[in-house]
Amino acid sequence: MTVLQELAMRPAPAARWSWNASVGTRLFLAGTVIFTLLVGANLATPLYPLLQARIGFDSVGVTVAFTAYVVALIGGLVLFGHWSDHIGRRAALVLAVVVGLAGGLVFGSAGSLPLLVAGRALQGLAVAIGTGASAAALRDLMPSRPDWASRFTLLSSSGGVAAGPVVGGLLSLLPGHTQAPFLVHSVILLVLLVPLLLLNARPALSPAPAGQGRNYLRPRLPALGRSARGTFWLAATTGFVSFAVFGFCLSLAPGYFAHIMHADSRPLIGLLAALTLGCSALSQLLSLRGRFLVPTGLLLLGASVVLIAAAGTLHSPVLLVLASISAGFGQGAAFRVVFNDVAAAVEPARHAQVISAVYIVTYLGSAVPVLGLGVAVKLWGLQASVSGFAVPIALACAALAVAAQCLAGRIR
Repeated sequence: MTVLQELAMRPAPAARWSWNASVGTRLFLAGTVIFTLLVGANLATPLYPLLQARIGFDSVGVTVAFTAYVVALIGGLVLFGHWSDHIGRRAALVLAVVVGLAGGLVFGSAGSLPLLVAGRALQGLAVAIGTGASAAALRDLMPSRPDWASRFTLLSSSGGVAAGPVVGGLLSLLPGHTQAPFLVHSVILLVLLVPLLLLNARPALSPAPAGQGRNYLRPRLPALGRSARGTFWLAATTGFVSFAVFGFCLSLAPGYFAHIMHADSRPLIGLLAALTLGCSALSQLLSLRGRFLVPTGLLLLGASVVLIAAAGTLHSPVLLVLASISAGFGQGAAFRVVFNDVAAAVEPARHAQVISAVYIVTYLGSAVPVLGLGVAVKLWGLQASVSGFAVPIALACAALAVAAQCLAGRIR
């Protein structure tokens, strides 16, 4: 069936040139879409100093542009996060790629802060549409291996966020420093559209009855059983705290890292900004287990954020790198377990809806604390603000570690 017919939730025969891809190919496409969209959404991280100089805005402008992406992402998750359950995974992924293509082109060609904000908002909507669809598609394709479906989901998402700053820093060395990364990324998205459009789509798991499509696509709260609510909120709040750290790494951290490293190399700063997220992605490949894994990971994350702040006070590049690495591994280990617990607690027909709800709370952590941090930098300076940011993050990690252990005790 064609994408337009899927979006309209109308049955149709298979297209003449449809491609009945293997399960492995479908897994690759589902992971690659969200990975590529998140790379594009984070290309700008090492470019903000250049954009500030070219367009003219301060640290608050950086956090406004970054927060616009997160706010649009959260709104998109509320509005569209459950759509792939009803229109099909392929249609949602195609829609996400098209919106992401528009967002990258607007941001890359922007000549003012409002246009940057508009481009970031479109990128946020694209990631919102693709997040639940990609996670649900991976789960659909690996029904007997839910743990590995969750690993691939987090590897694709964390890996994309981590790769974005590195790729952005490298591509900024091309002529047209702030435009080239987005032009290259747009070409990749166009290439990715080809196999998606040719793919023989599988039917939606929860199609709407005739004439009821609009009702099914309306925003809705996830329905969770009483036994799954504690697991849901532990995963969501763990995501909130850890993504507050990720938001710092992707917005104001490049300037902070450059100060500590006494360097202005965009590829180097992009690599440092991506270090925590890259280690989080890498941790998904490790088969770490144990009843204390979640509390230990959370405590490691909290302690590492304090050490990142201490690295600025001590002007220690070595401490900065080591703390960034340990923060990523701590976050990745803890979030993988609680994320998998939520994914295992819901039936496949509502998987996209519930996972999108987890990410709504999670991405709030990249918006509210980071916007406050930008204002704090303007008032009190970068080092004092980072130190002030680290303390509540560490306390929240400690509280969540206790909550995780208590929840585990009740389940046992």
